Amino acid sequence: MNAKKEGKHLAGVTPARKKDHTVYYRASITYRGKHISLGSFSTAQQAHMAYREASSILSGPNAVLEKYSSASALSFEKRVCLINYRDNGIYIAHPIYIRPKMFYYYLSPDEILKFDVDDLFYYSSHKIMKRGGHLFVADYGAQISVAGRYGIKRYAVEGRDYRFKNGDPLDFRYSNIEILNSYHGVRRQEINNKVSFRALIHIKGNYVIGTYPTELEAAVAYNKAVDLLHQKGVQKKYAINFIDDVSSSEYAKIYKQIKISKRIMDYTP
Repeated sequence: MNAKKEGKHLAGVTPARKKDHTVYYRASITYRGKHISLGSFSTAQQAHMAYREASSILSGPNAVLEKYSSASALSFEKRVCLINYRDNGIYIAHPIYIRPKMFYYYLSPDEILKFDVDDLFYYSSHKIMKRGGHLFVADYGAQISVAGRYGIKRYAVEGRDYRFKNGDPLDFRYSNIEILNSYHGVRRQEINNKVSFRALIHIKGNYVIGTYPTELEAAVAYNKAVDLLHQKGVQKKYAINFIDDVSSSEYAKIYKQIKISKRIMDYTP
């Protein structure tokens, strides 16, 4: 039996050819009126096994994510998509499972991100990828940090600049993320139940710019220190704090009045 005939005799299997005329097999299934691609396979039998597995998942509640095996004919991502469609009636091409007021995004069987349902539209159309421990999505050719969507800046350190309230670094629900430091060079500190904000800048080691009662003042002090160091000839490129919480005139007033350490004032490159 040739490859074309073999594929036609197996449910859910369609033979196809690559540009170099190599034969491969596409598996697909139709459920609730929706045609779903299950992937491409090197043999008709593999494609048929994927179809049978998908049929089993969609026909009853016995197939659950916890029972996934690496021997499965379907990819883990496709299995998540099918189980979500079966249980929630919404087909999403990414490995998302919807739960009340939230959803899970499965990077793997053991690595599960959690998001508020408000973010479902975004992640249903943006695939999350991981590289070097960093999570990101591709958006119009750019790599957008997942953490950045929740106010966690690229330079931020967990426990110092932000924290996950329940201790789960995979839980990106808004109520679980607390931003401790919003600006460059600013560190929140609490001594004897009194909160203050220390501004620091790195020249050849960390220099303390000063300690201030508000985060805004510390951020302005950092900017002022950057300006002063550049005026003195320091060539290092420092990130600047963009502050849009106050008017230009109010910012100028704080900038003029804010005091910075003598060590910065007297610094010589």
